[in-house]
Amino acid sequence: MARTATARRPRSQPKLQATPWTHGKFHWNELRTRDAERAKRFYQDTIGWSFDRSSTPDGHDYWVATMDGQPVAGLFPLTSPQFDGVPESWMSFLAVDDVDARAAKAVKAGAELVMPIFDVPGVGRIAMLREPSGAGIGWITPV
Repeated sequence: MARTATARRPRSQPKLQATPWTHGKFHWNELRTRDAERAKRFYQDTIGWSFDRSSTPDGHDYWVATMDGQPVAGLFPLTSPQFDGVPESWMSFLAVDDVDARAAKAVKAGAELVMPIFDVPGVGRIAMLREPSGAGIGWITPV
């Protein structure tokens, strides 16, 4: 059974429509880049995306890519020194019904929790994992 979540944006941006999500399905994709302006130009020129500025819970810039007024992806600038070892890449997020319980199961199965599980107000609770093969994945319980 699908659940419904609503992404929230700052007051200056249009309210997003409810987005259904289902446990175990991919929910969001995010580009992690050191050059946000270059990435925005590339996807605007080649795909036709527009970008709305938002911010992370700790106040850093975050860009939401939109197509026909609908969110399609995120763009996360790797500007903080804490991300020096993070390669530029696309990160996918799976929707899960209980991120804390699922992350605990993942760790028992050999995954590594890369950082503490965190909340993004109006978006959901997120775990960043490295699964046993070494691939990175985000798990989110959307609100």
